[in-house]
Amino acid sequence: MSESSSAKGSSGAGAMVGRERSGKRLTGERPMEGVTPDSLLALHAAGYRTVIERLGSGTMLDVGCGQGFESARFLSDDRTVVGADYSADAVAAASQRWRPSGLLVAQMNALSLGFAEGSFQWACSSHLIEHFDDPEGHVRELARVLADDGTVFFLTPNAPADFENPFHIHLFEPPELRSLLERHFHQVTVQGMDAVPHVKADFTARRVKANKVLKLDFLDLRHRIPRSWYIGIYTRILPVAYKVIARGDSGGMTGITADDFFVTDDLDRTTMVLFATASRPRRPA
Repeated sequence: MSESSSAKGSSGAGAMVGRERSGKRLTGERPMEGVTPDSLLALHAAGYRTVIERLGSGTMLDVGCGQGFESARFLSDDRTVVGADYSADAVAAASQRWRPSGLLVAQMNALSLGFAEGSFQWACSSHLIEHFDDPEGHVRELARVLADDGTVFFLTPNAPADFENPFHIHLFEPPELRSLLERHFHQVTVQGMDAVPHVKADFTARRVKANKVLKLDFLDLRHRIPRSWYIGIYTRILPVAYKVIARGDSGGMTGITADDFFVTDDLDRTTMVLFATASRPRRPA
């Protein structure tokens, strides 16, 4: 896996679960096609589709672009797309593969983007904000690089419905996410992304299995050891655990696709992902 400040998994080939070396402020992981359950890959794809449906023309920034597989989906004849990622390896791979298609890629820290104020009409932060111990810094920086009438889309797990994951440093419930975004944007909408019943049941069943495994750590050692140790162990064990816990759920065998997910205004503790739209950034006085 290429190391990156992006937590974003690609539904394209070659994305892997792995650890990041981005310092103390951010960690990340990527799904692995053929190992990560189909439902998780489809969830990511559905999030990008939802953003694309709401885009117009102009300049677009995809923060944490990884190897660019999803960022390239934003390209259109009337839209310029720039991807930013912490990892030099990921940026090099994205540029080599997608620059001929028009995708521009730059190596940058998502907390300190090297763009002028008001550079973009649109921005996307997909499954990234939960990986910062200072998520407000990420929001503040996106507000800075957006045009006065610009819009950014955030996708992040709904805290009560998320699996335990050491890479997820700060999980949000809807009121907290709304409050954070409203400090930096004049117009904020927080919706949810959920799944049809049989797909939601798939996530629930896998969570039950995972909780049974976690109960084996009855001394709670994973939270007592240094965090870096826990992340290292988790990184190595997760692909194996997927093969055991989600046997038969990956590799396209389930038939689960992005079409099984939908945006909803009815949020509860079981809503899988929060989908926030924030427009018209507030400028410092």
